[in-house]
Amino acid sequence: MNDQALREPTLLILTAIADAPRHGYAITQEVEKISEGRTKMRTGTLYGALERLLEQELIAVHEEEVVDGRMRRSYALAPRGREVLAAEAARIARTAQEATRRLGLGAAGAAGAAVASFDASFRTSGLLGPRLGFDGGVVNS
Repeated sequence: MNDQALREPTLLILTAIADAPRHGYAITQEVEKISEGRTKMRTGTLYGALERLLEQELIAVHEEEVVDGRMRRSYALAPRGREVLAAEAARIARTAQEATRRLGLGAAGAAGAAVASFDASFRTSGLLGPRLGFDGGVVNS
């Protein structure tokens, strides 16, 4: 994957399976829940995205079973998908922190602390590289 931001459907699908493997219908339910009802993924869109994510090795087939005479697959986040999702979550958190700061909102301190904690936990785990500032330079923190 490149350094571009993930498209929202991809972000939502990866997030939906980040904590547990899920089959297609469960993924659509999770996507709707995560997006607070803003995104209702159609079957064709979902399965096209799942095939693309499989090809990119961001997800993997966790299990295949026959249910009511039909093949049902469940999907799990692959190690590369976990890394990409963690990096995207950190990028979004930093952007939200900067937006909050620029808006002068009182919650900026709490939001900043949450982002710093999130960043630190992922950097410690080795899932993320150095923290980059908005100018692209490495931020020492």
